[in-house]
Amino acid sequence: MSAERTWQGNWMARLYERVRERGFDSLTAFAEARPAVPLHALADELGEDDVAGVQVLRGLLTEAERRKQVTRFVRDVLVRLLSQHLPDGWPAVLDDSSRFTVAQVLAMWTSFTPETHKERVRQARAALRASPPSPGWRPLGPDDELLRTLLPDEEV
Repeated sequence: MSAERTWQGNWMARLYERVRERGFDSLTAFAEARPAVPLHALADELGEDDVAGVQVLRGLLTEAERRKQVTRFVRDVLVRLLSQHLPDGWPAVLDDSSRFTVAQVLAMWTSFTPETHKERVRQARAALRASPPSPGWRPLGPDDELLRTLLPDEEV
């Protein structure tokens, strides 16, 4: 990806043009057709040379805010991060390496979370650390039962 081309012109219009070219009326519909696919991979599919994962993230958040589904968006982001960084699921043993990877995923999740939901994400992170999921747990979408328990669909 060329950073120079990524931010040239109206990148949001370019993003939506690519989504429509693929037969979707929203970025959310495009992403939902690709559950658990990392954000950078979604961006590559839309334009390897001129679309960045952060642009996809921003577009998805904008749509979620309009639909009042930010909590679902937050869960979806975690699913995509877990898929990218823990492709075999939650580690059976938290040794130094896997503990670092889990911490990295949870930190990225928090950084990608809008301010309105950060406290709820901090609570969810604490719950995951206090009572880790079963080894191999790999949510396939934002409606995963454990994720819905950690972050129910009530908007804040």
